[in-house]
Amino acid sequence: MPQTRSPVLIRRLTHLLLLALACLLAAPSISAAQSPSTVLATRVDGTITPVVADHLRQGLRTAEQDRHAAYVIELDTPGGLLQSTREIVQDFLASEVPVVVYVAPPGARAASAGAYIAMAAHLAAMAPGTHIGAGTPVTGQGEEASDKVVSDAAAFAVSIAEERGRSTRFAEDMVRKGTAVPDQEAVRMDVVDLVAPSRDVLLTELDGRRVIVGPADAPHEVVLRTAGAQVVEHDLGFFGELRQLLASPELAFLFLSIGTLALIYELASPGMGLGGVTGAILLVLGFVALSVLPFNVGGLLLLALAAALFVAEVLTPGVGIFAAGGTVSLVFAGVLLFRGELGVDPAVLWPTAVVVGGGSLLAGRLAWRARRAPATTGHEGLVGREVVVRRVDPRTGTGQVLLEGAWWTARGRDAPIVEGEHVRVVDVEGLDLIVEGAGPEGGRETEQEAGP
Repeated sequence: MPQTRSPVLIRRLTHLLLLALACLLAAPSISAAQSPSTVLATRVDGTITPVVADHLRQGLRTAEQDRHAAYVIELDTPGGLLQSTREIVQDFLASEVPVVVYVAPPGARAASAGAYIAMAAHLAAMAPGTHIGAGTPVTGQGEEASDKVVSDAAAFAVSIAEERGRSTRFAEDMVRKGTAVPDQEAVRMDVVDLVAPSRDVLLTELDGRRVIVGPADAPHEVVLRTAGAQVVEHDLGFFGELRQLLASPELAFLFLSIGTLALIYELASPGMGLGGVTGAILLVLGFVALSVLPFNVGGLLLLALAAALFVAEVLTPGVGIFAAGGTVSLVFAGVLLFRGELGVDPAVLWPTAVVVGGGSLLAGRLAWRARRAPATTGHEGLVGREVVVRRVDPRTGTGQVLLEGAWWTARGRDAPIVEGEHVRVVDVEGLDLIVEGAGPEGGRETEQEAGP
């Protein structure tokens, strides 16, 4: 009897040991699977610019390097630059990390460029009360672009929709007809994937969904694990916010134009240096804006030519030829300065050019008058001043006068001076004033000004 039970007991013990060993080996993977995942999140508000494109590209790299479960972009935009939008879409389509675009908060919109970006995401969601669409491209002056540009944008939108399995009909209509739809209708039309009232609810709803990530030549499937995920914020930062604020053609043009005018006024009438400092700061901000925006070298050269003509107006003032030429050059600079759909609004361009041109003309007149005015400082500024002789030394024939808060030695040019006499300064020799009689009236006024 003991001999028959022994093999059975040994087999049971062996099974228990194997089961325990399997549990030990599986423990690390189980704990790893149960560990909370992380999600990288950022917020995009306002116009889509090269600053936003760079920020989102950096976020994708961070999400890939840190192995985040997804990259969530909360979006609220009226649109932006088509070139920047194309760069963002290209990055999304090749991303190794699931990209989720969430149009939020309630009342937000993904209009124009924002619609392209939302449709290019692996998963798109909207908060209640939001809308998406109206992707017709416009020029820098707000006018509808040419048929060629519209057709190109429509093909771009349709290709995005086909790649992500979204409604191609809506993609084309939003470009050609300017169609826009609210959140619930966007879900029914297969424009976006779901509606979620908050980011936490969105992450819970996305958990377990399967998406295809990676470039077209090496796609692979990823299962989202986002329920209860820890959210890591990815912000623009102070300098990013500053660059985004300056990414405006109108601001760039204003800073460069007004900065030039401030330097011209400093050149025309040097003083405390306030104009020079202000002009330098505005020019630096203008060039920072240019570093963000795509610009033409020809427009920049015209801007430099305008500045040179304005300076010439200050140095050699005449009938305003240089000021007029600078104004015309400044207008053409504003028209040609930026590439693509960017442009300076005429409501800003024309008044700025007229103000800067008129300001340079006025600065030239001020400089001309300053050069012709008599000197008011140094020894030359003392000539012509009238004073009263206070004391006279009978041995030398010189007297003492109080002028500009200091005592001076005065000598008569043609005749000795007398104490109490009103005299006028006609020359300065070293530290001595050469004077002549001025009559009682002028001297009395000077005596009151000079003090008792």
